[in-house]
Order: sequence, then C-alpha cells, then structure tokens
Amino acid sequence: MAETNNPTLEMLKRLSLAVGVTGFTGPNSVHSVVSAELEPYVDRVERDRMGSVIGFKAGSQSPAADQPRRKIMLAAHLDEIGAVVTQIDQGFIRFTEIGGLDERVLMGQEVVVHGRRDLPGIIGSIPPHLLAPGEASNEVDMEKMHIDLGLPSETVADLVQIGDIISFSRTPTELLSGLISAKAMDNRASIAALVVCLQHLQRMQHQWDVYAVATADEEWGSFVGATTQAYAIRPDAAIVIDLTFANVDEIEVELNKGPVISLGPSNHPVIRRRLIDICNDLEMKYQNEILPSGAGTDAFAIEISREGVPTILISIPSRYMHSPVEVVHPKDVERTGRLMAQFIAGLEEAFVGELVPKLE
Repeated sequence: MAETNNPTLEMLKRLSLAVGVTGFTGPNSVHSVVSAELEPYVDRVERDRMGSVIGFKAGSQSPAADQPRRKIMLAAHLDEIGAVVTQIDQGFIRFTEIGGLDERVLMGQEVVVHGRRDLPGIIGSIPPHLLAPGEASNEVDMEKMHIDLGLPSETVADLVQIGDIISFSRTPTELLSGLISAKAMDNRASIAALVVCLQHLQRMQHQWDVYAVATADEEWGSFVGATTQAYAIRPDAAIVIDLTFANVDEIEVELNKGPVISLGPSNHPVIRRRLIDICNDLEMKYQNEILPSGAGTDAFAIEISREGVPTILISIPSRYMHSPVEVVHPKDVERTGRLMAQFIAGLEEAFVGELVPKLE
C-alpha cells in the first residue's frame, strides 16, 4: 500500500506540479511554489534577476568587526526539462527539446503549450500503418513527432508562436514500497531536501549563515543560477544537491539506500569525510558514487567561482532520469536533508582552516 500522510511526499507532489521548464516565468511558475515552501523556515526569501530563489537563514555567529560572517551555500536547480515550439504546420506543432529529453518515451505524452493561454495537447506521430514501405516502425525521431491541440489551424496560429514553452502534464503517482513517480523530480526532489534541511535547522543551533538557493537555468547546461549566486554570496563552502542514476548496471546506487556522497576531483575531501562521519554517527544509510571527471551539475560552476569554493555534490537516487516518470523514494530525500542539517550544525570557525591543505 502506498504511504499516506507523509509531509515530504506531499511536498514532492506540490513541487512536481509546478511548471519550471528552463526559461518559463508564467502562471503557476515553480518560483512562487519554491518560495512558499522555503518561507516558513528562513529569515527571508529573495528572487534574483536571473530567476533563482534564495532562502536566507542567519546563524548565531558573532564575528569581530574585522572578520567576515561564515556562509554555506546549498544549491539545487529548480528548472526542469521540456520543449519549445519550432514550427506550426497546418495546426500541428513541431518542437525541440529543452534540457535533453528521452525521445523513446515522448510518444503519447500529455503536454501543455504555454501560448497566449495554457493549451493542453498530446504528442503524436504518423501511425505505423501509414509508414512508407521499408520505413522502420520502431524508429524514434523527435523531428517526426508533433503536438496536437485539437484546435483548427487558424486558432493555433492565433494562440501559439514559435518560441513558446512546452511542459509535460503529469499527475504524480504513488507507487508501492513508498516510491513516487512524477515529472521534474530532477530536481524538485533536491529542492525538497533543502526544505527538509531547513526544517531540521529550526530545532538546532548553527553558527554559519545558510543560503538555500534554488538555482535557475541548469538544464540547458549553462549553470546560470549557480554561477551568479555563488559570485554574489561568496560562500565559504557549498553543497550541491542533484539526482543520480539508480538501479543501473554501471552504477552501484539503489533507491531507499540513502544519499549518494560523490567521490572525485571536484568533491572536497574534507567536506566528504565529515559527511561520512556524520552518517556513521547517526547510523544513516549512505552510498558512494565515483565521479572522476565531474557530473555536469551546478557543483562545477560553484567550485570555480571567484577564488574557488570548497564544494561537494550529494545526489538523490532516481530511476528514469529525464523522463516524465522519474522515480524517487521520499526517505532518500529526508535522509539527505537531515544529513545537511547535521553538517551545518557542526560548522565552526575552525572548519575554514581545515578546508585549506596544509603545506608540508
């Protein structure tokens, strides 16, 4: 039986239903939903000109007048994969991807075209019965697909223009074993982990200031929100939260086995060691993932900001990445949030010195 009355599960649903395709700023935008989730647990919520949402929670530190306040940045991108209108052909809409779609699952998906008003549609293509002789019926080609709005061509031309954003329309589904399948779990599950972290910090003492940043424009590979906010905040350390692949042969990561603490050149070893120590102290499940050449996340942009920021990537296990049916386990989200809160609660001034390797 699916788990009910789970606050984290319900938060995941709310975050998933919000529209946040990279570049989208219309009604039901994810920005307002994220702001509402953060507000009860921070001192203030701001939104910058690039579209990132920042929750600030002050620490208890009282540095001398000539000493800086210590800051940690938590970053999880708020945008999701989607599509954009490229052509209107006799009332049917041609499109291309925003953020890397899995073309194999596109046929038959329900979508919303955000034109002059929100227009529901479905993705279709030529039926296999009508394919040309010799044309493969199992070929997957986004260029041969179209979106059908069920409207006359003249109405479509009036309501839709090239460049309009397209989002997936998907009601979250509670699966057995406590799992949830929904669109945009990449990376709303990590936004939920930020909120869980802040919920724990409400009941804990912490010295460092916390900047919980829902970063804009990660999915199209530019890391705009992470780049600009890392420059603005100038944190002493940073944790990036994203999703990683679970239950695939190449990576030994599973759902409901805890947060994934990355290991590789872009993950600061001192931060990693402390996170693992916390997991051991709490008897909390955790997993490892080796990233010898980076992971294509916000972590890279933050790590190289200004003179450099000690950074680590924590990932939440997920199945079916970059599709409208991404699957996560809420307990992995909760463990990730609790781990970050415990880490933040233990930060002191001396930790800054530990981050800098000592010369022999």
